[in-house]
Amino acid sequence: MNIIITGDFFISDEFKNKPLIDKSVIDFFQAADCRIVNLEAPLTSENPKNKILKSGPHLRMSEDAVMPFLKQLKVYGVTLANNHILDYGAKGLADTFAALKRNNIHYVGGGNNLAEANKPLTIEQDGMKVAILNFCENEWSIAEDDKPGANPMDIIDNTNQIKAAKATHDKVISIIHGGHEYYHLPSPRMVKQYRFYADNGADAIVGHHTHCIGGYEIYNEVPIIYSLGNFIFTRENKNPLWYSGLVAKLNLKPNKPIQFTLKATSQTPINYNLSLKEDEKNIFNDIKNFNRIIQDKELLAKEWHTFITSREKNYHKKLSPMSVLTNRYLKYVFYKFIFNQLYLNNNYLATFLNILRCEAHSDALIYTIRRLLYNK
Repeated sequence: MNIIITGDFFISDEFKNKPLIDKSVIDFFQAADCRIVNLEAPLTSENPKNKILKSGPHLRMSEDAVMPFLKQLKVYGVTLANNHILDYGAKGLADTFAALKRNNIHYVGGGNNLAEANKPLTIEQDGMKVAILNFCENEWSIAEDDKPGANPMDIIDNTNQIKAAKATHDKVISIIHGGHEYYHLPSPRMVKQYRFYADNGADAIVGHHTHCIGGYEIYNEVPIIYSLGNFIFTRENKNPLWYSGLVAKLNLKPNKPIQFTLKATSQTPINYNLSLKEDEKNIFNDIKNFNRIIQDKELLAKEWHTFITSREKNYHKKLSPMSVLTNRYLKYVFYKFIFNQLYLNNNYLATFLNILRCEAHSDALIYTIRRLLYNK
């Protein structure tokens, strides 16, 4: 059995019924046994007034725009555990479930409650029973015991899900939506965590979310692909990384480690035509370098330091409630003359660090902020 897995899929209404996907991609997909894409937004016409309170953009797609492309690619199932699937609330997610069911497309990683969201998708073929698990980092889309949403990243819960699936399936594939946007490498924490999933029964791990191609490793015979990048995403972006991606093709055989191949894809800016990349040499040279760094703990830490240092000022500003100011003159005055004294002094930073990293304080802080935000 072989299974194709892609990164983020987003088609806006303006591209409905347009011939976006090249025949080379269609042929590659249709030759596979099973195809899974990440549905990066709900399928809904829900009133924009009902979008959820969150930081960052709200995304949605229409059934009419999306389904012709999914059917053209013969998509079997979609992953829903991502940071946008609940952007239009419970109604938007319910609309998504209904649209997928109407079109006989399976889904995983989302549900009407936490118990539903963490159920695996089972694929049976060639005498094999394969479980697909899907979870995402904890942003604005997360399901709760009595609330709809996505299956959240939780090391204990995810590990238990992997073990439970492994007890009733021949293979378990974990698809994870997480990582740092426009960064080609996993953080040291991600490497440790994803390897732990492999140690506890995952037969393959595939990641997306970062909007750029990442590296991979074979860890104790388990392939860990850290980021596929975008598949097709019809939103303008100034970063050229946005327009390149990978498609993973996993080859599964009974009682043998999963093998895989990667195909590079590219979108054209403005009209978003998607095709298989003809010259893959440069991309795979880059990936070879990413893989080398992933295997070197010290080098990975050094690259992580460089990346975070480049984004340091953005995180500094997030420490301050003044980050919501829209008047650029007030913002300039605040950050020029006040911010360093108030928020970058050692006493404040020491307190803030302790609250974030201490488990007990972090529990209390998250609970307190949720009460303030949702009046509970």
